[in-house]
Amino acid sequence: MKLKFSIIISFICSLIFGQNNSFGPGKFWKDTEGVHINAHGGGVIFVNETYYWYGEFKSEGKEGNTALKGVSCYSSKDLYNWHNEGIVLKVEEDPNSEITKGCIMERPKVVFNKKTGKYVMWFHLELKGEGYEAARAAVAISDSPKGPFKYKKSYRPNKGVWPINFKDEFKSPSTDERNLKSWSPEWISAIENGMLVRRDFKKGQMARDMTVYVDDNDKGYLIHSSEENLTLHISELTDDYLNFTKKWSRMAPAGHNEAPAIFKKDGIYYMITSGCTGWDPNEARSFKSKSIWGPWETLGNPCVGKDAELTFYSQSTYIFPVQGKNDQFIFMADRWKPDNPIDGTYVWLPIIIENEKPILKWSDKWTLEDFNQKK
Repeated sequence: MKLKFSIIISFICSLIFGQNNSFGPGKFWKDTEGVHINAHGGGVIFVNETYYWYGEFKSEGKEGNTALKGVSCYSSKDLYNWHNEGIVLKVEEDPNSEITKGCIMERPKVVFNKKTGKYVMWFHLELKGEGYEAARAAVAISDSPKGPFKYKKSYRPNKGVWPINFKDEFKSPSTDERNLKSWSPEWISAIENGMLVRRDFKKGQMARDMTVYVDDNDKGYLIHSSEENLTLHISELTDDYLNFTKKWSRMAPAGHNEAPAIFKKDGIYYMITSGCTGWDPNEARSFKSKSIWGPWETLGNPCVGKDAELTFYSQSTYIFPVQGKNDQFIFMADRWKPDNPIDGTYVWLPIIIENEKPILKWSDKWTLEDFNQKK
């Protein structure tokens, strides 16, 4: 009887609240039960005519920036209306667990592995009580896009492996780098020449802000902010997407990029990132390349119009294709609220490609039909 009553209530709520027919960037976005969606730093996949949106479950107060519950999931048929599927990767009560309650779990991304039939989730993990020192990439798997996901392990990627675009002379320091002044020309040059790659060579490279990308040939890649957030790393995943192949490259050394989001159109890879200003918004950057391994060409700020220099007060998190829309992509970003994280909102905008450059134009309200008009 209770189950039938719950279904009826859910149906009534969906009729009342599930009436979105457009996107309202930056506004509170309610799910089908009338509750603001809680899936920050997220990503989206499409499975069997359904979209699944995964993200960080935030709580009230500054403690809410730590993982007190885990990773949430929402499902949708139309991208406007989202049903809460609950917590699909739960934090653990065991204080010895890497994902114990109070750790930091950020930017979860889920992809499907065709060979294993598993859904694979990667996320940035920081160990409880250690701030942002651990800088680890963590992985979990599930048989269903709705979870539950089972935690596997975490890594410092590419332990004992040099990047493929690393000069031999970079493998040993040319001068004494111990007392270089931060942000001096000499220090920046040392970063570009691999000072921090060498520092972390034996224990593995840092992995903070991240995304996962699966290419047309089903090769998977983890793209993560590394070297104290100064350089992006592109790391190839094994065929099961659960480990690293030891093939990796550096992107924009000393460029100070984080929040990577990537997509591919007409054989060209595009990436949108942010600068590093903590929780505060900054000017986005964009890049393109004919190969995932680079070289990557700098394209500048993809945002145009009012507040473009602050990425419309948001930060990139993911880019995904709209099904049935023929190479049309949505840019996902977050407006962070560090003092009360649960109040963070989302900025979703259509991506326009002009002269092989991604363009983001602000719109207070838009629909999927607008893709046909944004040329």
